[in-house]
Amino acid sequence: MATTLSFSKFSMASTVYPGSKEVKEVKKLSYANSMAPEKVEIFKSMEGWARDSILPLLKPVEKSWQPTDMLPDSESDGFIEQIIELRERTKEIPDDCLVSLVGNMITEEALPTYQSRINGTEIYHDESGIDDTPWAIWTRAWSSEENRHGDLLNKYLYLSGRIDMKQVEKTIQYLIGTGMNFGFGENPYHLSIYTSFQERATFISHGNTARLAMQHGDSTLAKICGTIAADEKRHETAYSRIVGKLFEVDPDGTMVAFADMLKYRIAMPGQLMFDGQDMNLFDHYSNVATRLGVYTATDYINILEHLVSFWNVEKLVGLTSEAQMAQEFVCALPNRLRKMEERARARAVQAAAVPFSWLSNRSLAEEVSFIQGK
Repeated sequence: MATTLSFSKFSMASTVYPGSKEVKEVKKLSYANSMAPEKVEIFKSMEGWARDSILPLLKPVEKSWQPTDMLPDSESDGFIEQIIELRERTKEIPDDCLVSLVGNMITEEALPTYQSRINGTEIYHDESGIDDTPWAIWTRAWSSEENRHGDLLNKYLYLSGRIDMKQVEKTIQYLIGTGMNFGFGENPYHLSIYTSFQERATFISHGNTARLAMQHGDSTLAKICGTIAADEKRHETAYSRIVGKLFEVDPDGTMVAFADMLKYRIAMPGQLMFDGQDMNLFDHYSNVATRLGVYTATDYINILEHLVSFWNVEKLVGLTSEAQMAQEFVCALPNRLRKMEERARARAVQAAAVPFSWLSNRSLAEEVSFIQGK
């Protein structure tokens, strides 16, 4: 699953750092909601539906793209020439676009943490490693599809010659080693809501990056990001269907879970990002992404409004008093966040230029490459 970009301070908890007290405090939020037996039974009752409605969204390996399909062919006699051509195209990509792309790639490369975290929930848990429940099958196959994203972006950036890959690799190792706070514990209701949001966010950010690449004449990067975005869209469809089904069979529990996730904001998985140098790396990276228009506070709000509409949240009736309160909170939240939107963007635009170790400590220019038509 990817990465995803966000405006910190607005759509997530403040950034915290490896081994700090704040990491431990944030993680306490995640384990407060274990799975009640009756909720487990709901997911078990949905297994037949999941086989028919979710598993078909996976693509067979033989019909799937692979990273080598979009990169220079190492077996070709013209391999070196292809690399030279790729490097020529990447010369036109501004540094701010590269920073945004690196941040996307780093969170994609942290896939082992996503896999283990999802596998830690009772429903999606794959006890033997080859369990045949639709939830276990989905998790393994989804991970295998996602694995290609980090591989592809990593190879592209390496071949570009524009990035200090050692610093990038250190950032990936720090992120996987530190762990990630996703805002959910063993509750697969929370998990499904989180991944619905995140998969749509990565679809948006990769799609916007593809448009930036085209504006700067790099058709290879545009194809790479567009292909990844298509994957994320399919995965968003799956998780959104799961939550939609949960609203059908347990509207009260699902409504409360949705509100719970939003009260803590949807925490972006890369918020603990660290490169060994910059203690505010995620904030700086998020500011760049916001200024570019790759992923912004507006996108966060739009995703929320989309999910509220897709799941018909406003039309739910007959809810318990607790669920009604949750419904009112969720439906009012987009307008509340709109009032903060301009301030969030202003903070990002006014942020000072900082050096990035990923760029061999080059500082970004004050001018940024906005996405046209954004």
